[in-house]
Amino acid sequence: MKNLCYFLVAIAILSGGATGEAQQAKKIPRIGFLSSTSPSTISARVEAFRQGLRELGYVEGKSILIEWRYAEGKLDRLPEFAAELVRLKVDIIASASPPVTRAVKETTVTVPIVMAQDPDPVGSGFVANLARPGGNITGLASLTPELSGKRLELLKEITPGLDEVAVLGTSTEPGHAQALKEIELAAGAFKVHLQYLDVLDPKDIEAVFRAAAKGRADAVLVMNSPFLVSHRKQVADLAVKNRLPAIYYSTEFVEDRGLMSYGVSFTDLFRRAATYVDKILKGAKPADLPVEQPTKFELVINLKAAKQIGLTIPPTVLARADKVIR
Repeated sequence: MKNLCYFLVAIAILSGGATGEAQQAKKIPRIGFLSSTSPSTISARVEAFRQGLRELGYVEGKSILIEWRYAEGKLDRLPEFAAELVRLKVDIIASASPPVTRAVKETTVTVPIVMAQDPDPVGSGFVANLARPGGNITGLASLTPELSGKRLELLKEITPGLDEVAVLGTSTEPGHAQALKEIELAAGAFKVHLQYLDVLDPKDIEAVFRAAAKGRADAVLVMNSPFLVSHRKQVADLAVKNRLPAIYYSTEFVEDRGLMSYGVSFTDLFRRAATYVDKILKGAKPADLPVEQPTKFELVINLKAAKQIGLTIPPTVLARADKVIR
């Protein structure tokens, strides 16, 4: 009988240990994903992030949980969402844009933050330097102000007699001043005049196109701006309506009737953001993970939009396109 008691006690201890181990093994990492826009605005980027996780072996809902939060353009809600994700004790917060990164940074100094994209992480005060971020933030940078000059060059190639260019931007965006400086340098080289139009509110969009028409703009160049990409269909429609050749920084504009885009592949950045999530979950510290720069760039042209404004894209430009929408 005594031996039987010992045997039962041993079984209980072993089974209890096994249950504890099973419970511990079942802990699924929880990621917070926060965007300042709506799901539809960045659907391709979100899918790229999901794809990146799948490529690394994660199955959403089984081996990883994601808390999705979208501010729907209401930036004042970002601190509230950031605090909510921290209260949920997520393991990592993935940030879809600079305003999100700032809101999360002001909410927590302990939860790791992965930037999916930021034009100037050092200038924004998010990281000490790109090689060694030094805090709880790391991820991807879109440090490419020189691309603004390249966009102006492409406008010059497709627009005969280009003289006046309306530049649409949002002055409150990180990296704005540096990008504008690059555009001004290129404008001097190509001998074109710039008409800068600041867009800070939805009501500004129609107003700036009226101003562009009044200033006799020959074309439009749209600078990097989460606000403008949130209203990209309206921007692209107004450019077509005013028969103005327009070049954008993101393919999403072109997919919504815009003429042409040249810039960083944001879907590639969001896909690569998943690798940071993976590394941090496996024990790496954000402070030690270098911020990576863009490696993939895209030229996309919409021939339907070109036809609507009566523009013929030169074959030399078409030949360089990564994608042509017909």
